[in-house]
Amino acid sequence: MELQYWIWIAVGLSFTLYITIAIASRASSTGEFYIAGKGVPPIANGMATAADWMSAASFISMAGIISFNGYDGSVYLMGWTGGYVLLALLLAPYLRKFGKFTVPDFIGDRYYSNVARGVAVFCALIVSFTYIAGQMRGVGVVFSRYLEVDITTGVLIGMLIVLFYAVLGGMKGITYTQVAQYCVLIFAFMLPAIFISLMITGNAIPQIGFGSTGSDGVYLLDKLDGLHRELGFHEYTSGKKTILDVFLITAALMVGTAGLPHVIVRFFTVKKVSDARKSAGWALLFIAILYTTAPAVAVFSRTNLIETVSNKSYNALPEWFNKWEATGLITYVDKNQDGLVQYLADSQLNELKVDADIMVLANPEIADLPNWVIAIMAAGALAAALSTAAGLLLVISSSVSHDLIKKMIKPDVSEKGELIAARLSAVGAVILAAYFGINPPGFVAATVALAFGLAAASFFPAIVMGIFSKRMNKEGAVAGMVVGILLMLFYMTKFKFGWFGGGTEKDWWLGISPEGFGSFAMMVNFIVSIAISRFTPAPDTEIQKLIEDIRNPDEE
Repeated sequence: MELQYWIWIAVGLSFTLYITIAIASRASSTGEFYIAGKGVPPIANGMATAADWMSAASFISMAGIISFNGYDGSVYLMGWTGGYVLLALLLAPYLRKFGKFTVPDFIGDRYYSNVARGVAVFCALIVSFTYIAGQMRGVGVVFSRYLEVDITTGVLIGMLIVLFYAVLGGMKGITYTQVAQYCVLIFAFMLPAIFISLMITGNAIPQIGFGSTGSDGVYLLDKLDGLHRELGFHEYTSGKKTILDVFLITAALMVGTAGLPHVIVRFFTVKKVSDARKSAGWALLFIAILYTTAPAVAVFSRTNLIETVSNKSYNALPEWFNKWEATGLITYVDKNQDGLVQYLADSQLNELKVDADIMVLANPEIADLPNWVIAIMAAGALAAALSTAAGLLLVISSSVSHDLIKKMIKPDVSEKGELIAARLSAVGAVILAAYFGINPPGFVAATVALAFGLAAASFFPAIVMGIFSKRMNKEGAVAGMVVGILLMLFYMTKFKFGWFGGGTEKDWWLGISPEGFGSFAMMVNFIVSIAISRFTPAPDTEIQKLIEDIRNPDEE
């Protein structure tokens, strides 16, 4: 059967499953729309959290960025995995005990201030829109190749699908849809990895295979290092980034994770605190399956790409190249008119440009796997992007309807009115998200990394000190959040968009990349918050007792 038929079958069946689940579990109240009625079992919540967490950045782009950056790409693995441990152990049980299911709600009540709530709403929207841009971009990349449409059309199709089950089902529908999406995405990611590991190394376990020898008796990583040196690229197993930048990017991804609104809300969909802890454990297990496989996929795809394309006749390239070339995500310009594809590190001589976001998706095609495997990969990639996009849409809609309208603008709004506002907010959010998906600030993983930096710079200090510091007051928290988010936005827009005079890599402050600057902005946030809280009145006794209470999360 032709590939296109297999793709329509796989994508059609998976979408039918998601839509059926969304209709069957649609939300009928604000409690179901925001937190699924607190009735999700821990193992199901763990799967949903994993799907929410493993976005297009994890599925599509993480192995892609590792395949191009080698050792330097490991910061994404360390930061995102370590960040989830930090969130599960340090924050989740306490936030669950506090009982407020959005970050702005927690900050507004803990710091007894609608100003603090308003700043938190602004930060949540900035973080969520930056994050969702990467997801919509991922959706566009997948659709553009597998449905053979341009990226803009792909983003618009994805927008309509996400809108349907996010607006209809709310958190209840999204949660059970994400359970199905996790099963699809993890099967889709692992299947080609196992196939290719067997083909290249004879070992069915990818995590072991990429550290093994190939059919020629040479260790795969040594072979890839050799290929890189021949083409003038930096050696795959060593890094170019400074130790400081590696540390700060990893830290930004870790603490940013602990401040992500769409992940935090997951711990409110279960019945009690102990269930939140169990959910975290299950989620970490489900996440580890993909994250430990990603480096292997990166090595397989990079090796296969170089061996398949470099110094080969353009007219004799396999069919997969032509199909991806039609998307504009891989381009070839014959500079010396010899008909051969010169893939070199030297930009003056290099004739091939490859978008990092295609490496995972093209991997099974480059390895010439069966069409049905490629079709399952397409369905899995869409599941990864759509699951996170839906969770982010819910954060945006709840920030507007619950935190802004219900808590600040119109406290007497009816439950029906609030539900309507939430759904309308989701509609507006998905339209704006589609725009950012069509015009992203970078490839998927880089765009998402900026969202983590924004979360680290704004939310993390306010949440941590809100739980562990009785002395932290509203003045300190608000000042810290404002300074942190503005500093990160300034640095991000200056070096990513060219605003405020722009600048190149050599102009980075202390050599810190925009992806790592969130850690610096977070430290400034901590300093400002602590300093101002020391010169302003302490919270009243009631707030201090509340903090003592949430520090005993097992008592609910």
